[in-house]
Amino acid sequence: MSLAWIIILPLMGCLLAALLPRHSRNAEAWLAGAVALGCCALIGTLYPQIANGGVVRTAFIWAPALGLEFTLRMDGYAWLFAMLISAMGTLVVLYARYYMSPQDPVPRFFSFLLAFMAAMLGVVLSGNLVQLALFWELTSLVSFLLIGYWHHRVDARRGARMALTVTAAGGLCLLAGVLLIGRIVGSYDLDTVLASGDTLRNHPWYLAVLILIALGALTKSAQVPFHFWLPHAMAAPTPVSAYLHSATMVKLGVFLLVRLWPVLSGTNAWFWLIGGAGLCSLVLGAYAAMFQKDMKGVLAYSTISHLGLITLLLGLNSTLALLAAIFHIANHATFKASLFMAAGIVDHETGTRNLTRLSGLRYAMPITATLATVAAAAMAGVPLLNGFISKEMFFTETVFVSGNMAARIGLPAIAVIASMFSVAYSLRFILQVFFGPPAQDLPRSPHEAPRWMLLPSALLVLSCLVVGIFPAQTIGPLLDTAAIAVLGPQMPAHDLALWHGFNLPLAMSLLAMAGGIIIYFGLRLRLRRLAAAVVPGYQLDGKRVFESVLDRATALARRLTNAVSSVRLQVQLLLLLLAIFLSALFALRLHGLPPANLPLTRIDPAFVLVWLVGAVCAIGAAVQAKYHRLAALVMSGAAGLATSLTFAWFSAPDLALTQLAVEVVTVVLILLGLRWLPRRKEADDWETRSLPLRLRARTRRMRDLLLAGCAGLGLAALTYTVLRRQLNGGIASFFIENSIPLGGGSNVINVILVDFRGFDTMGEITVLGIVALTVYALLRRFRPAPESIALPHQQRGAGTAAAAPDPRAALPTGALMVPALLVRMLLPVAGMISLFYLLRGHNLPGGGFVGGLVMATAMILQYLVSGTIWAEARARLRPQHWIAFGLLCAAGAGLSAWLATRPFLSALALHAQLPLIGELHLSTVLLFDLGVYMLVIGAAGLILVALAHQSLRRHRLPAGAANLGKLTIQPFANLPPATTPEDH
Repeated sequence: MSLAWIIILPLMGCLLAALLPRHSRNAEAWLAGAVALGCCALIGTLYPQIANGGVVRTAFIWAPALGLEFTLRMDGYAWLFAMLISAMGTLVVLYARYYMSPQDPVPRFFSFLLAFMAAMLGVVLSGNLVQLALFWELTSLVSFLLIGYWHHRVDARRGARMALTVTAAGGLCLLAGVLLIGRIVGSYDLDTVLASGDTLRNHPWYLAVLILIALGALTKSAQVPFHFWLPHAMAAPTPVSAYLHSATMVKLGVFLLVRLWPVLSGTNAWFWLIGGAGLCSLVLGAYAAMFQKDMKGVLAYSTISHLGLITLLLGLNSTLALLAAIFHIANHATFKASLFMAAGIVDHETGTRNLTRLSGLRYAMPITATLATVAAAAMAGVPLLNGFISKEMFFTETVFVSGNMAARIGLPAIAVIASMFSVAYSLRFILQVFFGPPAQDLPRSPHEAPRWMLLPSALLVLSCLVVGIFPAQTIGPLLDTAAIAVLGPQMPAHDLALWHGFNLPLAMSLLAMAGGIIIYFGLRLRLRRLAAAVVPGYQLDGKRVFESVLDRATALARRLTNAVSSVRLQVQLLLLLLAIFLSALFALRLHGLPPANLPLTRIDPAFVLVWLVGAVCAIGAAVQAKYHRLAALVMSGAAGLATSLTFAWFSAPDLALTQLAVEVVTVVLILLGLRWLPRRKEADDWETRSLPLRLRARTRRMRDLLLAGCAGLGLAALTYTVLRRQLNGGIASFFIENSIPLGGGSNVINVILVDFRGFDTMGEITVLGIVALTVYALLRRFRPAPESIALPHQQRGAGTAAAAPDPRAALPTGALMVPALLVRMLLPVAGMISLFYLLRGHNLPGGGFVGGLVMATAMILQYLVSGTIWAEARARLRPQHWIAFGLLCAAGAGLSAWLATRPFLSALALHAQLPLIGELHLSTVLLFDLGVYMLVIGAAGLILVALAHQSLRRHRLPAGAANLGKLTIQPFANLPPATTPEDH
């Protein structure tokens, strides 16, 4: 269970951080730091169980029908990564406390950071490949929020979009590869997959699996040709860069390659695909880093290069190369995070990161200069630092690589050249910023950062020194534990030491340092143009290519949309009904209608009358929609009432109650929105139309009538057949027989909605919340031209002239007829009735949806009698909070089933005997229904707010009255008239 708490802690911290006050950096930093430190402690306590090749597992039932379990698994390799994630997170939180400005929304920052930590830990600890893929995509989503944290900046928005597009697309490829692996191996369990290497490598689909997995890994680790998103992600705050782009997100790709190394490596395809991508990234990233003007740009391209080094090591199909790759993963995280922090300190204290403006900062910032110099030396591979040892191991593997002569000579040579570039950009990073004469034109006067802001960088630099001098005593046991977890019995003998004597790898290291110094001073002598001409690839702009592809894809999608759709609602409905009709016709042609073997019941005259009234109202609504929208709305409501009576006639009280409540709410909401629809002009100019236009209009109406009639008759025939079908077994009988034993409720409809098909219901309420937010977002920006609005006093043919508005027009007409006092007295009664339906829904007709609709009806009545004043100023509801907490309640009901090792959204019941009360029956179904109840109320309230906004705009009410729980309205009287489509 301790494995679960490693992920639960940051998730809980994420929620708590989001609820803290905006300007309380200390509280949020303490919370985030305590959570990260708690994760470190939990991970540290598990080391004795995995130190000798052990594995710790925790499993929960997830989707048993699919053979899936929510499995958490920690071995030595996962332990090393989890400790890296949580320890680095602790240091970044401390650094961010002093980096972030009090004007920034700091709770949102720490909330996103802890959510990302939870997603990363979920990937690392996943014992199921499908679960790993889900957490993988979650890291892409949360990193999008972190990179775009300063969303007022264009570069942040573009960088976040680019990162999400590339990494999420790679994640989809990874999911496809994972599904293929599960199909080949017969299981998604990680232990089973890792034991099936021969089966996977000998399968005909091995190459497809390798390509899909490689696409997921290479996009996440920013390897060529998918490297372009990482430099543009530097628009994120520096703590984000230090965390995501040195120790966590970009390491996920190489983490996955190491994790699946036992089952995918050992083939020529692996060597050329993985090794080739790593080699290209190693050279091109190092080369491009030498010419960047931004400090974080240098670090971004150097990250691409070092990740290429790790990927190249993994592609060599050598166990010692794998060991070196794991070692360099840890080393790169330490010195690169320290360098990012140094870049952030320089930016924080001087106001710029431009290398061409910075100079001589060692006088004003001596501690920062010292820390950055040591970290840059580790990145360059200088002796006595950790980067030197792992880079020497890299040189050793390139020297002893097997293959043809070109590989044996070319690979070491390319490795030395790339290392020269690494030394050159490391020298440029340090000498150009901290040495030379002090700069005179900086935005701010430089000074040393607070000591607590320097502490995280100092600890990382200290680890670089300690590991570089005493590698076997410090990192050695952890590295062995991680490598044994991957290699098992194939663990090679190795000597992790600072000094191995004078040998070829040492000579290569010295040559790389000497060559790097020469290259740096050569660039100082204005040889940049010659260097750029040697490698034309330096001029390639991945951002331009990406945006070009994105623009072309968007244009293609727009053309396809225009070809099959229309901005007119009528055409969209036509295409939708046509698609449904053709699909049904195709299905019926293949299979025919199911047999109808039940006898017909006697036709009741009262029922026929109800249907006749409903049919007449439906036809009347279609006819009156052209001339009188209010009459059409009333008739459609009557048709809905007939449908509700039909449900009640067929002994379906739940459906009847729901239909009735839906009809009341939707009809009134549409009624409130009718006045904002544009006026119909067809009736006015019908007489002036030419004969061809009249014929075309009549033809279109006959076509629509024919299609609607076919669709309606088809649905009626299907319903007729289903109602006459004998219920001998099947899914209907299953629901009836298992409603009480499995769902714990006698109301079969409610049990189906909240238990058997609870996931569908959760999706539906999520869509409802999205629709409400969309309506609010659209209406708050919608400013119709006054002449286009059909006001109540404008009758047909009255033209566009309008009388002077009545001051009471801000209140709907109902407010002038219904005493407001009576309606206000109705609100608590309606609240009690809604709670009554909520609490009884599992065993009797009712439920959260009906209860929420009843409460929503009472809210609408308050709006009708009090208008915008009630909806905006006097309501104490916060609709967006109701929607959010409703979704959380529904999700909590599902998660509680997981904690009880049962399938997601399974009903859990608790029986207790209370004094004076008797037996108390509690169920998680109530929590799910409560979520539905809250979300329906929140959705209705948010739509009322949107309608109130329109009333304020129309009647120019004071902006001070427009406030509903942080949903504020700007003074609309100062807005210019709408003249462009964007304004509308």
